[in-house]
Amino acid sequence: MFGIPGKAPVTLTPRAVTQITRLMARDGAFGLKLGVKKGGCAGMEYTMDWAADVGKFDEVVEQDGARVIIDPQAVLYLLGTEMDYKTDKLSAQFVFNNPNQTSACGCGESVNLTPANKDRLEAAK
Repeated sequence: MFGIPGKAPVTLTPRAVTQITRLMARDGAFGLKLGVKKGGCAGMEYTMDWAADVGKFDEVVEQDGARVIIDPQAVLYLLGTEMDYKTDKLSAQFVFNNPNQTSACGCGESVNLTPANKDRLEAAK
């Protein structure tokens, strides 16, 4: 595993926990899988999909019934991220407050991420 022992790579706000557990129950899902992929005008995009199980090198964050499974290739890009769920008049969506994000495109669909550096890894320990 790439994460830091005893420290979750991603934290969940109470709103995110509520929405994830609601969706897991509705869809009968094992957990929500998070990742990143190349794409979009800023270079990378967050990915979310339902997971049927946990892969050998996946990181798992469990909180109050919510289970988030993090793709091992995404851990260094997501380290220190807070996952929230926000609603307003026009939208409802998961939001990532990520210290590894250096910029985002104007439409908000893609981001520029850098892997957590050695200093951030050391500070997180």
